Amino acid sequence: MESLIGLVNRIQRACTALGDYGGGDNAFSSLWDALPSVAVVGGQSSGKSSVLESIVGRDFLPRGSGIVTRRPLVLQLHKTDDGQQEYAEFGHMPRRRFTDFGTVRNEIADETDRITGKTKQISPVPIHLSIYSPNVVNLTLIDLPGLTKVAVEGQSETIVEDIENMVRTYVGKPNCIILAVSPANQDIATSDAIKLAREVDPTGERTFGVLTKLDLMDKGTNALDVLEGRAYRLQHPWVGIVNRSQADINKNVDMIYARRKEREYFATSPEYGHLASKMGSEYLAKLLSKHLEQFIKARIPSITSLINKSIDELESELDHLGRPIAVDAGAQLYTILELCRAFDKIFKEHLDGGRPGGDRIYGVFDNQLPAALRKLPFDRYLSVQNVRKVVSEADGYQPHLIAPEQGYRRLIEGALNYFRGPAEASVDAVHFVLKELVRKSIGECQELKRFPSLQSTIAAASNEALEKFRDEGRKTVVRLVDMESSYLTVDFFRKLPQEMETPKGGKPEAAAAVDRYGEAHFRRIGSNVSSYVNMVSDTLRNTLPKAVVYCQVKEAKQSLLNYFYTQIGKKEGKALSELLDEDPALMERRMQCAKRLELYKKARDEIDSVAWVR
Repeated sequence: MESLIGLVNRIQRACTALGDYGGGDNAFSSLWDALPSVAVVGGQSSGKSSVLESIVGRDFLPRGSGIVTRRPLVLQLHKTDDGQQEYAEFGHMPRRRFTDFGTVRNEIADETDRITGKTKQISPVPIHLSIYSPNVVNLTLIDLPGLTKVAVEGQSETIVEDIENMVRTYVGKPNCIILAVSPANQDIATSDAIKLAREVDPTGERTFGVLTKLDLMDKGTNALDVLEGRAYRLQHPWVGIVNRSQADINKNVDMIYARRKEREYFATSPEYGHLASKMGSEYLAKLLSKHLEQFIKARIPSITSLINKSIDELESELDHLGRPIAVDAGAQLYTILELCRAFDKIFKEHLDGGRPGGDRIYGVFDNQLPAALRKLPFDRYLSVQNVRKVVSEADGYQPHLIAPEQGYRRLIEGALNYFRGPAEASVDAVHFVLKELVRKSIGECQELKRFPSLQSTIAAASNEALEKFRDEGRKTVVRLVDMESSYLTVDFFRKLPQEMETPKGGKPEAAAAVDRYGEAHFRRIGSNVSSYVNMVSDTLRNTLPKAVVYCQVKEAKQSLLNYFYTQIGKKEGKALSELLDEDPALMERRMQCAKRLELYKKARDEIDSVAWVR
């Protein structure tokens, strides 16, 4: 089962390389959080650093007064074969091996200062350190800042709360084993580590108690009540540790020698001799390693489930983001054409009713155009005063004899000119709708979201084509209006002389008695012209939409990007690459997703290969 711990270490290193580590608010830290680890918790000067160094067998942690550990230290221990050289690697300095552990200590201090500055402030950003040695067991330990009760000079007033909150982000996770370190020369009831552990792990299933500084207790006293579980009982046995003295540290006493002295202390101690086999840093490391193995094995099904779920989500996201673009021009041209077809498909769906928006064009014909036609100022134009003026001007020096044909023509031509405005307005309104549908279709085309340059180019090409369709539409609707004024309907006017000259209720023979210059005469002319204009208005209300649809909507459906297709086929590789220049943020996102997908798949394969090894 030792291979399972090594597997967890490898996965955690891979997570670290991607920046996916727990203890913070990283959006991708779920795999890290699902993997079991051991967090070392204790008050300041409780001996946490000495415990870690005893487990590692190396003097590598910074020392001093006050808060020395100001960032979490994720320490991964990797057992190597006997005889191999010990070395360390930092996550922020990959592929550089440190064989001098004094240099490791300095780098921890320097890396801490890089984030916090040379102050007494703290940071939740962890330092990742891997140690490879034949003298360790496979284990992941997280050294956290020591709990404190008061802020000292140079620290923020919230430092006490900040440290506790940081520690809770680690020990509060159900997959975290808590190594609660308390000094034996203090009352266990006042232990900050035990107090916090009891809050986050009330059953004690995840808590291991470590009692340090046994050799510093007052003469005549001992810690048997704690070690034997009478003072404070835990589900797991307490482990006593004898750290190096300050004098040993000052003399750079070898850690291996210190381990031997620790074994001798317990073996010869009259108080703790009967517990010697279950005391000391070496026993603690083996105990944690064995428990961690069981812990990992129990959680393999949930870890595998999480990994499989994450793989599905990442593959789905990669499909959404799109796969990387080929580098050859042929493949790039094919990709561009496929993207254009995807956009064109959505655009046609808007026009044909598969998506909303096309109904606005019908609204132009059914609401805007009729309303505009009704608002035309024919009442003012065909008033008695204006009719008299137009007819008189048309007669010139010779008054009309029977019917004022020239006056009729001028009145009708002038009235029909008013139809130009609504006709051209219909063209512009449909053009605006089509432009909006282009913009909306580009936004809805998921495949295009990757390529802002291509989006802009397609939008520009589409709008250029729509401008041409609008110009053609304007010409066509104006022609329709001009056609109505260029040839008047004969049957309509053949009835006018008789109708005009026959008095109401009278006979045709009485026509001569009609006053051709009276108000009733001009009112009758205006009424006749109005009837003809209304007839033309009904005709245009039907024909103008047909012209607009034919020149604009139909052309947009059939040939919106035809000119673009012609031009794109002439472009060379570099120009095509520029069109497929993706959003850098999206490219980074895809790269990160691909890396994470590779990590999760590799983790799944490794877990499958070792999960049930006994």
